[in-house]
Amino acid sequence: MKWYLKVLKDYATFSGRARRSEYWFFVLFNMIFGIIAILIDNIMGTKFQIGSQTLLYGYIYMFYVLALFVPSSAVLVRRLHDVGKSGWFFFIFLIPIIGWIWGLVLLFKDSDSLENKYGANPKSIAT
Repeated sequence: MKWYLKVLKDYATFSGRARRSEYWFFVLFNMIFGIIAILIDNIMGTKFQIGSQTLLYGYIYMFYVLALFVPSSAVLVRRLHDVGKSGWFFFIFLIPIIGWIWGLVLLFKDSDSLENKYGANPKSIAT
């Protein structure tokens, strides 16, 4: 939970580096809270309806997703910086299949052990 709160604290910080644990714990808690928002939408009956189709999510989930768009993007860019890649590699995920595979490899890759052009190794900095 501390990593989730750290990402929210660094809301729009696109510079620096983010450790693997910071990124993946943020993703884990983001998914948990997203599922909770969907459940609340279902309980409260605020799901979206398009014609005769009723979607699984509604206003609360959409508000949550929009609120976390910037911090999610920022932590992704910082994670890419941690492995020595530019934040522009963010767009690698737009390439079908190969882009997603390459992107996931970068996200699972261990940090550069030394300082890179984006800052010092966050593992060597006491948190």
